[in-house]
Amino acid sequence: MYIFHVLMSLIRISVTSRYKIFCLKDKAKMGLLTDNGWQFLCCCVLLLVIVAGGESIVAPELKKNCTYLITVETTCTWGAETSNNVSLRFGDTNSNDILVRHLNSKHLRKVDPLEPEILDDMPRKPFQACMVDQFEVKAACVESPICYLYLKLIGNDDWRPGFAQVQVLEAEGSRLSSDYFYFRRYLPRHVWHGSDACDSEDTPFGTKKKRKVYRNIP
Repeated sequence: MYIFHVLMSLIRISVTSRYKIFCLKDKAKMGLLTDNGWQFLCCCVLLLVIVAGGESIVAPELKKNCTYLITVETTCTWGAETSNNVSLRFGDTNSNDILVRHLNSKHLRKVDPLEPEILDDMPRKPFQACMVDQFEVKAACVESPICYLYLKLIGNDDWRPGFAQVQVLEAEGSRLSSDYFYFRRYLPRHVWHGSDACDSEDTPFGTKKKRKVYRNIP
């Protein structure tokens, strides 16, 4: 507000000076000073606009991206594999929702289900029976631990995933990485299916996580 009043005072001084010059000087000289006065007035108005709208011209801070390593197991049950597209969404309690529409295209490697050894780092078809696949995704960083995860199968196949986990690879990512989300059932087609541990309940038998089937999420 102080700057606003100063600028308005400068504008009033400029207008008053221009009027006095107009009355006292000859026409030729008056024309030169009038141009200078208008230039000064325009500069003041421009400065006022910049100050008043300063917040709108400041570039917004870009949200930092993180790298996520997603591990998904397909069970050994007969017919558990799929060649259909799988979508994934996960996030934290701060509503940082991350959507991966085509998880198949992010395939990184296959991992031994029993040992933490890389079996194949060549891009191959994911979601085969008795296999554990890893995928790498870059997206906006979560601010708190990942506490929900949903999978969606798009196609006519049946698919029976065992578990899924999301790890944050950046520094301090271990505290933001998710626990294991267990499925161990054939997924319903074309709907989101998974667990939300953000809203969990402690019972005498352990922590009870709410399992939801979402039909209204695009």
